Order: sequence, then C-alpha cells, then structure tokens
Amino acid sequence: MPNRPLSWTPTSIAKDRPAYIAIAEAIADDIRAGRLKANAALPPQRKLADALGYNFTTISRAYAEAQRRGLIEARVGRGTFVRPSAAPHIQRDIARPAVIDLSMNLPPEPDSTELLARMESGMKRLCTDIRGMLRYQTFGGSPEDRDMAVQWLARRGVRSALNKVLICPGTHSALNALFALLAGHGGRICCENITYPGARALAALHSISLLGLTCDAQGVTPEAFEAACRDHAPAALYLNPTLQNPTTVTVPLERRESLIEVARRYGVPIIEDDPYSLLLTDAPPSFHALAPDITYYVGGLSKTLGAGLRIAYLAAPDVRQLPRLSAALRAVSVMAPPISMAIATEWIADGTADALVQFIRGESVERQRIAREVLGAADYLASEEGFHLWLPLPEGWSRVSFAAHLRSSGIGVVTSDAFLVSGTAVEAVRICLGGVASRDDVRHAMELVGSALSHPPAIYSSIV
Repeated sequence: MPNRPLSWTPTSIAKDRPAYIAIAEAIADDIRAGRLKANAALPPQRKLADALGYNFTTISRAYAEAQRRGLIEARVGRGTFVRPSAAPHIQRDIARPAVIDLSMNLPPEPDSTELLARMESGMKRLCTDIRGMLRYQTFGGSPEDRDMAVQWLARRGVRSALNKVLICPGTHSALNALFALLAGHGGRICCENITYPGARALAALHSISLLGLTCDAQGVTPEAFEAACRDHAPAALYLNPTLQNPTTVTVPLERRESLIEVARRYGVPIIEDDPYSLLLTDAPPSFHALAPDITYYVGGLSKTLGAGLRIAYLAAPDVRQLPRLSAALRAVSVMAPPISMAIATEWIADGTADALVQFIRGESVERQRIAREVLGAADYLASEEGFHLWLPLPEGWSRVSFAAHLRSSGIGVVTSDAFLVSGTAVEAVRICLGGVASRDDVRHAMELVGSALSHPPAIYSSIV
C-alpha cells in the first residue's frame, strides 16, 4: 500500500541559517500565507525527517523552536497542531538575526504556552478600560498602582509606604531624577569602578563626575569609599549591589553594613539600583532594608518581567523628597506609560509577575548549567540564578580581538570598556545568556567561546 502524502511539507527552506531555524521559519511563512490553517495537523517528526532528508533531531529542534515562538502546540496522544492564536504571534515575531546577540542584558523570554496565555489574559482584561489608559494619569501612579508597587517591593524586603513610592517610566528615568536632585550639574557621585553603562551616560548628561571606587570580590571596599568621602565630598553613592552588572558580584551583608556606616558618618545618601535581586532565592537584605532613612531604592521590572514595560518603582527615604523627585521626573517624561503601569499592576495582583520571576530564574539556572558544562574549567564569574556572566580573558586575547572573533562567528558580546569609569580597562567581556536566544543558541555560543578560550588567538588570524 503506497505511503500517504504528508499533511504538510515546507514550501521552501532557507539555506543561510541552521536547518532547525529555517524549518521553524518555514512553518511561520506557511501559516502567514494561509497554507497552514489554525488547528492544522503537522506531520509526525520522524516522517517529516525522512521526507526532507534531515535527521530526527533537526526536526525535533525545529518543532521545539516553532512551539517556543507560539506557532504550534503538542496535544497529548494526538500529535502536533497549529495554534489557533498563531497568526498574531507571527505578526509580532521578529526574524531571528544572523548574529546571536548576547550583548544586551535581557532575561530569557517565556516559552511556556501556559505562561504566555496567562500573560495575554491579564493584558486582555485591561482592554475593558482602554480609553482610560489613553488619557493623562496622576503622576507617580494611582493609589492602586502604588499599592501594588509597595507589595512588589516588599518581596525584596523593602518596607515602604504609598506616600514614599513613585512609579517611574523605567530605571533610567528614576536615576536621571536622582542624579539631578542629589548631585546637580557638575557634582560628584561614587560608584563601582566597573559600573552600569546607563549610570555613566546619565552622569555625562549632567556633567557629574563619577568617582570609580576600588572593588574586591565583595564589591566596593569601605576604605575606598571612605577615602572618596574624605577627599571629594560626594553627593551620593550609586550601587548595583546584587548580581552586579557586569561583574555578577553580590555584596554580602557585612560589607553592606560597613558601607552604610561610612555613608552615615559622612552624610552621603545611597542610590540602590536593584533590577536583579528577585532572581536570587537567598539574596542579602537590601541597603534600603538596612538603612531606609538614607537609601533611595530603584526596583526596575526590566530584568524580572520584561524590558518593554519601562516601569520602575522608586522608594524614597522620606516623603519630603517626593515633590522634587516628582517635578524632575514629570519635566522629562510627564508620566509613566499608563498601559505599561496597568499591565504591571495586573500581573502583580493576579500572580503572573511571580510566575514570570520563577520562569526567568529557572531558565537562567538551566542556561548557567549549559555554560558550566561547555566552558568547563574556564575562569569566569556568574551566579547560578542570574542570566549573565563576566569573562576575564586568558593571556593572549585582548577584549577587542576576542569580541571581534566572536562577532565573525555570529556571536555578539560586550567588552569591558562599556563599563569602565576610570583607569585602564581589564581584558574581559560580559555575556548575556537570555534575550531571544534559545538554550540551543546558548550552547552553540558557549561552544564557540570555549573553543576560543582554549586556543591562542593567532590560530584564528587570517593569512594575507
């Protein structure tokens, strides 16, 4: 009896990218063109492999990639089918670039059908008041929004009140207001000598001098901070103390207490930029929890819910700072985006935000496991529950040549120059394991990184 024709085969498969990606994109193309309808059955993986001349693993990875993109779903005991909601996913999906970009420090994107459906459900509930979200809103958030902000901050041990919290359009806006309020034009702010690039950009905008402080394996040393306080009278100490970007260092409790003691003695307020700590199951107390009277706490949602929300919660030490902070924020941004604010409030209230944090933490653990497995004995810094790593380079490699080599292999990373405040840059790169990259992408990238680390750069040089 002759074999029945398959229910579907790709119209075309691109040759300029990995086969499993090309097949997943062929599924997307055929859904977009109407050749694959909602609930259409796809062929069994082994039969499609035989028909196309690929091995079973390639087709399995292709189906997994298509499922990650929200295009298809497996139904137990029945097979694989096109998701009824696949078309909207295609319209929003961005074609996978030729370069696996591990330079932007983004969390892994959710790929669970259940979690995605939960996120979408929360957003759809907001549409009952879509006109209200297109109007101007009370600056800093409504009482309901700020109540959810207070509850979210409490998960990090930040005990605040509605009248001490502002909802800001992203961490950058909050830091911009704090830098302007505390240091003003031409002031000085202390920070780690290898620090978040956004802080460098904002300091330059206000002609603020950043005083890069010496760090050890536990973060900024109290001696360096005290010397800066004594000699330069800084307006504030800016820290990213938990899963620091880029070094991944988490400042332990005793070091936090030592830095707070110096700050109190010299009357220096602390700006705590804390986007990552909710990823840790056992993070030390925040600076705000230890010293709420001198700490401005900024809890952004970019690394735990999604960068596109552009929402951050700012807890001030005292209600007296709120009017000036509000004025500075309002002058630049008018208000936090009402739609983003409403999504954040809805997700916190219905538990979706907690589920997202759990997903990002769990996925980060898996990706760090892949990195450890592939890189082996390579000397790098990372947290098991974080989604980036800091890679000092072995002798022979410069940060520029290493990044250029990876770029030529289709991998994007960031060199240490982007984070340096003063002095000579160390030979190191930051690698993000999240974003749109899949676990397979991470493994492929780490294999290329591991190969480069285990060979001198001369091997990769072109012969002219």
